[in-house]
Amino acid sequence: MIAVNQKFDQQTIKDLEFSKLKTLMLNFCVGTTSRGLVEAIQPFSEQEKVNEELLILNDYKLIKEEQQSGFPRLEFEELLKELKVLRIKGATIEIEGVVRIYDASMLVNDMLSFFKKREEEFLCLKEEFEFVYYTTEIIELIDKVIDKRGKVRDDASKQLQEIRQQKKSTTRQINRNFDRILKKFQGKGYLGDTNEGYLDGRRVLSVISSYKRIVDGKSFGSSKSGHLTYIEPQENAQLNADLERLEEEERAELLRILKELTANLQQHSGLIHEYQKLLVRLDFLQAKTRLAILINANKPKFTNESSIDIIKAIHPLLYLNNKKEKKKTYSQSIQMDKFSRMLVISGPNAGGKSITLKTIGLLQLMYQSGLLVPADENSTMGWFHNILTDIGDNQSIENELSTYSYRLKRMNYFLKVANKRSLLLLDEFGTGSDPELGGALAEVFFETLYNKKSFGVITTHYANIKLKASVLRNAVNASMLFDTTSLAPLFQLSIGQPGSSFTFEVAKINGIPDDLIAEAKNRLDVNRVKMDELLTELQQEKSELKQAKMAFQIVEEKALEAEEEYRTRSKRLAQKLAQNQEVSEKNNKLITTGKKLQTFINKYNPKNKKANKQLVDEVVKFLAVEKSKIVEAQKLADLKKNEGLPKKKPKKKKKAKPEKPIKIGSQVRLRTGGKQIGEVVAIDKEVVTVVFGLFNTKVEKQKLICVRV
Repeated sequence: MIAVNQKFDQQTIKDLEFSKLKTLMLNFCVGTTSRGLVEAIQPFSEQEKVNEELLILNDYKLIKEEQQSGFPRLEFEELLKELKVLRIKGATIEIEGVVRIYDASMLVNDMLSFFKKREEEFLCLKEEFEFVYYTTEIIELIDKVIDKRGKVRDDASKQLQEIRQQKKSTTRQINRNFDRILKKFQGKGYLGDTNEGYLDGRRVLSVISSYKRIVDGKSFGSSKSGHLTYIEPQENAQLNADLERLEEEERAELLRILKELTANLQQHSGLIHEYQKLLVRLDFLQAKTRLAILINANKPKFTNESSIDIIKAIHPLLYLNNKKEKKKTYSQSIQMDKFSRMLVISGPNAGGKSITLKTIGLLQLMYQSGLLVPADENSTMGWFHNILTDIGDNQSIENELSTYSYRLKRMNYFLKVANKRSLLLLDEFGTGSDPELGGALAEVFFETLYNKKSFGVITTHYANIKLKASVLRNAVNASMLFDTTSLAPLFQLSIGQPGSSFTFEVAKINGIPDDLIAEAKNRLDVNRVKMDELLTELQQEKSELKQAKMAFQIVEEKALEAEEEYRTRSKRLAQKLAQNQEVSEKNNKLITTGKKLQTFINKYNPKNKKANKQLVDEVVKFLAVEKSKIVEAQKLADLKKNEGLPKKKPKKKKKAKPEKPIKIGSQVRLRTGGKQIGEVVAIDKEVVTVVFGLFNTKVEKQKLICVRV
């Protein structure tokens, strides 16, 4: 079992709503054991384990996304009860349990066959199959006893076959007797409307009670009204007794057969135990994979530094909710490293500040818990020893703890534990008290956390926090962009400048009179008002600049498209002109040749043989000259074609070098053309254990080639 970080801050997990992702995964689980594993998901204590898990998950995701991959559907029932029985000598597994073991063996064999056909693919996922192997022994053992319907075969033993043949024969005799007697009494009118019944496993006659003494046989009671009496015909009494004895013998023989089968399966109990572990593990991986596909998650790149570089990241829960409501979800790209480790996001409410903060926190939590993250695969995830949140209203009536008191206690905890490996997520930082006093205290907290070299994402309206972020070397201001005319949020994070809260602008749009707004401005410090106005103007200018930049990009793209189209058309026209010129030259040549031949035809005189002989000599000479021109032209074309090509030298046959022997410590690679080099750590006859990167794998020696001894 992979170790999880039991000391991880549980309030953070609650604040970031991580349990909602677990609920989604629980719905994807097949068995109860994997559900327990999902419920127990916590951040890992080691980054190496996380990275291994994500490589395995990425393989599973690729298989699931690949259409017609041939990977078997994960349908199974757990073998917990069967494994308990297999540990008890002389115990018997029920027939349903035997079928479950059969299905598990078939499923694992099919999976192993899948990997055998694709040996060089999905190597990380394949490692999960290290402790199972392909075998038909379990299947053949069960096939001898159980048929395709899940019943014990008639020929499972000679004795069972004889018992069942006798049962069939006895049953046929009982039915023949009964049908004959039924027909007899039907004709006499002794039977009720139903004619017969079925009691205690026996066919009985439904006799009208007034005739019950006339019918020989054993009474099995009467109807509720007493109108009918149920009688077993006397002729079938002994036969039914024989049938019951045979059924008892059959049960005893079935028990003996299943006990013998259980004893044979106990020889494979180790492998069956590995079936259970593997299938539960795959069920757990599948639940995480199906979540990843649902939220468009990918495997990011890894770094052991404390840093964040997420590209086109989305909040998975917001994405699913928006998808349901057919709304667009806006992605964010955020980069934080030791030179920009404190990100202060400001701007008006409902602009996406909190969502951006929660997206960063939840994706980091997902990564450290071994889940694929909903961001571009070129994103890079770093490592934090703790993620600490102060989000939302956490006042407690029971403990008489106000929101601000809670926040102070939480901040006190942060000041004690935060370090350079901490990621702090502080929403509406410093609120809950007197703005001026609370702002001053918040500024002190901010500077103290900064001096601890912690990483942090902070949302705030406090001007002093924005100002402090602008002067601290490794802190960065950011704002959520708004349309300055309509004040509609654009849901885009802009790095490099604080954002205005648009307090007075929002008030004006909502109908607050101008004189009241002016009076409010008069009561503020002049510099404070100027700064807010400056921020508003700056944000408006930046928005306009962005729109102009986008317009320029559109124009530039269209110009490039037009230029490309012109070049394409020009090239086509040049080719067409060259073709036309070539055709024209050929036609002119043919016309000239035709005219010359026409001259010969005109000179021909059937009556003057002497003149004709001279004409023939001229024709032959003309044809010889034309032929020589064609030959010369062909030679010139061939010469141009071969010009500049290097002359081929005869290849010298290389003597085959003897291959280096493979030993423990040798550097090897796969003979089939694999580029990755691994180190040999063990050799067992013709099977070699090789370490490729973080993973051990077993390979046949003949499939390897030694690079260095």
